[in-house]
Amino acid sequence: MKSTAILPIGLAIVATAAVLITSLEGQAPTKKTPENRFIPRGRAAAEGPAQFFSMPGGKGPVNSPSVRPREAETGFDSLTNGYFEQGPDFDTITEDNVDPLRSYNDGRFIFEEKETAEDGLGPTYNTQSCAACHQNIVTGAASQVAEHRTGHSFNGVFFESPGGSLIQSRATFPDIVEHVLPEDATRTFRISTNTLGDGYVECISDSTITAIRDAQPPDQQGTAPEVAVLEGDGTAGIGRFGWKCQHRSLLSFASDAYLNEMGITSPLFPDEDTSQGEFVGFGTIYDPLPEPENDGTDVQAFVNFMRSTKAPARGPITPDVFFGEHKFNNIGCAVCHVSTIVTAAAGTPINGGAFTVPAALGNRTLHPYSDFLLHDIGTGDGIPIEPTPEFASTATQIRTAPLWGLRTRNRLMHDGLSSTTDDAIQRHDVQGAAARDAFNALGDFQKAQIIDFLDSL
Repeated sequence: MKSTAILPIGLAIVATAAVLITSLEGQAPTKKTPENRFIPRGRAAAEGPAQFFSMPGGKGPVNSPSVRPREAETGFDSLTNGYFEQGPDFDTITEDNVDPLRSYNDGRFIFEEKETAEDGLGPTYNTQSCAACHQNIVTGAASQVAEHRTGHSFNGVFFESPGGSLIQSRATFPDIVEHVLPEDATRTFRISTNTLGDGYVECISDSTITAIRDAQPPDQQGTAPEVAVLEGDGTAGIGRFGWKCQHRSLLSFASDAYLNEMGITSPLFPDEDTSQGEFVGFGTIYDPLPEPENDGTDVQAFVNFMRSTKAPARGPITPDVFFGEHKFNNIGCAVCHVSTIVTAAAGTPINGGAFTVPAALGNRTLHPYSDFLLHDIGTGDGIPIEPTPEFASTATQIRTAPLWGLRTRNRLMHDGLSSTTDDAIQRHDVQGAAARDAFNALGDFQKAQIIDFLDSL
């Protein structure tokens, strides 16, 4: 469902900076390059004190809580975690009666809804719905779908492909389907990430993530990239969403995906993507709808849904799983795959002050098995967060994959090119080499216990 009314949902409207002039022949008009809004202003705020986390092999936990936090809600049951009410029975919701901002089930309906050209789909895009990429077991989880990114480097500097590093795989017209250029030798895939439990992840304070980084041994210390929170004034926050930790907030993350995966513009991303550098937006024969194509209602519905999802649930914990986790910790894997993190207290302002941690998500204990930091483990795809000096070092780095929900995946690592957990372990190098070598030095029985542990996540 697409709304045309402007709703007061707290989104910052970024004006398009170009006047489009269309010729009678449908030639592409000229478009002014907008200011790079992805370079943050200032430094990230602490967002309150660092909360408890557990890191065997690091400097140990910080701020042991005086009041025991509640465990985060978990499950693959399509039930709310309490942030939004469940709402009317999902099977009763239709395009005619859906109320996007009313409930979890309404948000899920919008998350699953297939977009069309009449809604603004394209002109270049990858898929027709959020659920197409996030739907294994239940809506919001991961999948096998991968996006394609390319570019090239010259004298150590990365240059994106003409239309950006993301090569959309689909288009609404045959003559604007994007292709990889021969000179763009940097080529990679990034597989769809899980979004279940991301409301909790958003509510981990920046101070907690930087404390995790500071507790890591020097040779395994991650990078906490400071990125712009787009719904604010560009204030910096510690990124944690996406394979490059390119977004701090779910609203920035969802708005980005709406444009880059479905080709639909909204207030935070009001400018249509090009087709390999050729403008194909409103004013051309390829795009009949003015920008932004959605007023932000759908994006906010995506966010409300993700914030309301439960975290992935664990499988059975057998004795072998129990002892396997201890060995996982002992060989150094838990330095990056952090098992336990507590979210910020309810009432804490985050996302540059644009969001306040709610009671349903605050002071909750998570078990994501990730530090939400960037590391160089030898699998970096060569593409930085942005092709600017500020982010150049991120080209060789990848976010530590959260291992919760791992047993629901059969394509592993950021590119989906590892088929088994052992394959994934063997690909760890550089900052992950010591843990890999320690795993390889174990006997077969101990290795099997670690694999049993991983298969329980």
